[in-house]
Amino acid sequence: MAGSDLIIRSAALGGYQTNCYTVRSGDHLWVVDAGYEPEPLLQLIDGSGLTPEAIVLTHAHSDHIAGIRQVLEKYPGVPIWIAQEEENWLADPELNLSAYLGLGVTAPPASRFLKDGDVLELGETKWRVLHTPGHSPGGLTFVCDEHNVAIVGDALFAGSIGRTDFPGSNHAQLVESIRTKLYALPDETRVLPGHGPETTIGREKRSNPWVPGE
Repeated sequence: MAGSDLIIRSAALGGYQTNCYTVRSGDHLWVVDAGYEPEPLLQLIDGSGLTPEAIVLTHAHSDHIAGIRQVLEKYPGVPIWIAQEEENWLADPELNLSAYLGLGVTAPPASRFLKDGDVLELGETKWRVLHTPGHSPGGLTFVCDEHNVAIVGDALFAGSIGRTDFPGSNHAQLVESIRTKLYALPDETRVLPGHGPETTIGREKRSNPWVPGE
C-alpha cells in the first residue's frame, strides 16, 4: 500500500485476526493498534529500520492493545495516543474486555489524548482525527485526505459494521458515526478496517447491508 510518500503495511494478529498497521512517511513511523500475538507486527516494525514515533490507537479493546507491552519492550518510551474516553481502559481488563476471556491485558498509560478535529503530522503527511464512537465510546478514525485512505478501527468493515453488544457500545451512535463521518468521505477513499479485507467508502455506501448509503 504505497503512495508518493506513504507506505502502510498490515498484519492480522492473534485469534481475532486484528488488523494492525505500520504507517510510514519518509523516516517517520507510527504503529496503529497492537493486538494479541504481535510477532508479525514486530517484524514489520523491524523491517522498517525505524523506531515508532507513536502507538496510535483506534480504540482500547484488548485485541487492539494486547501487544503494546511487547512493542515497548523492544522500543521503550514510545508514546501511546488514544481518545480520552478510553483512557482508563488501558489499565482495566474488565473495560478492555480481556477479563471476559480469563486474561488480564493491560497497557501503560497514554501520554496524548486525541479528539475529533485534531490534525496529526507524520513525515510529510497530515492525518485528520475523526471521533467515530458506537463500537466503543472512544473509537477513532484516522484520515489522510491526500492519499484517500482512512484507518477506521472496528467502526466499519467490508460488508459489515462493528459489534455493538459490548459494554459502552451504542448501535445508533455507530450508525450515526458511519453516516455522518465516514460516508462523508470521498467514495474512492480506501477503508483499512480492524478486521477483514480493506474496502472503499463507495462500496460500503452501495452494498453494506447494515448501513446503506442514503
